[in-house]
Amino acid sequence: MLDYFNVLEMLSTDERQVQSSARDFLEAEVRPGISEQWEAGEFPRELVPKLGEMGYLGANLPREYGASGVNSIAYGLIMYELERVDSGLRSFASVQGALVMYPIFRYGSGEQKEAYLPGLAAGEMIGCFGLTEHEGGSDPGAMRTRARKDGETYLLSGTKMWITNGNIADIAVIWAKDDEDVVRGFVVPTDAEGFLANEIKHKMSMRASVTSELVLEDVRVPASQMLPEARGLSAPLACLTQARYGIAWGALGALEAVYSSALEFAQNRVTFGQPIASRQLVQDKLVDMLTDHTKGLLLAWRLAVLKDEGKLNYTHVSLAKRDNVRAALTAARSAREILGGSGITLEYDVIRHMLNLETVDTYEGTYDVHTLILGRDITGHNALG
Repeated sequence: MLDYFNVLEMLSTDERQVQSSARDFLEAEVRPGISEQWEAGEFPRELVPKLGEMGYLGANLPREYGASGVNSIAYGLIMYELERVDSGLRSFASVQGALVMYPIFRYGSGEQKEAYLPGLAAGEMIGCFGLTEHEGGSDPGAMRTRARKDGETYLLSGTKMWITNGNIADIAVIWAKDDEDVVRGFVVPTDAEGFLANEIKHKMSMRASVTSELVLEDVRVPASQMLPEARGLSAPLACLTQARYGIAWGALGALEAVYSSALEFAQNRVTFGQPIASRQLVQDKLVDMLTDHTKGLLLAWRLAVLKDEGKLNYTHVSLAKRDNVRAALTAARSAREILGGSGITLEYDVIRHMLNLETVDTYEGTYDVHTLILGRDITGHNALG
């Protein structure tokens, strides 16, 4: 693991073991074929039970529900290693754990937890998270999906967009406004009548990830499928905070991948009798990458400590997601420049990571949205247009 400031020395033996075992597993089982799967636009679904077996799905949730029960540092390291291979893998695990298992754990009934969490943790069941809509984007409060009470059931109608795992999910956590205009969450089987998932094709980013549009036309679900403790927009936003935490770690894995590729290429590519690693401008780019990774790793480590101490604020996560992802994207672009023409081919990891990171920089709060969140926090004022 790239670790210029020896951050791993501050971690426990168990935490370091989680990182090294994740790297060994992913290097052996996933990385050799991920470029071909990305090019083909295929998600490695056969990997899901293996991720469950390794304990990587909802890893920071309690063991009583089949999860690994690891702390926030170990969880972050898992996200780091997944995204070092491909952002689509980390995205799958983030959705499964932070956006499906977490809301069921945090807001669900005892029956819902028992019914869904063990299967999700084992990878026997796949979930998706339906919040974003065509018109909403960064404004989830503008959602149009409705949940109309009809006796002991609810009828869900609406459309969700950019939903990871949508076409492979067994259940969907759908957020909708009820008859009182209050946002509520529902666990919806995807084989319910009126539920349709349309896979989004022709993507030039996150190609080894399934992305879908969900259409709900009077999907009838029992009232018992509503998450009883989730009331208001704060519930899905709290779930996003959990996912953004994982992204802050994961992006650093992608940054390591592009840095390592660029460094190796620069040391072996010879022009005018010298390796291009001897060029000042190349060294400048490599140093910037290393510096950003080092700062980001320290930031992620501190974020984990705050999380486990119960001192984490959503604005802390906004800062980390905003800065670490943009740093990784900038590094990927610089790495592509160092590789020159070779940088646009899938013989190297760089272009794949660069294109993936364009999405990671956008979803779950754009760079600009997190800027406004932080600006409001430090000034006490909503930014004027």
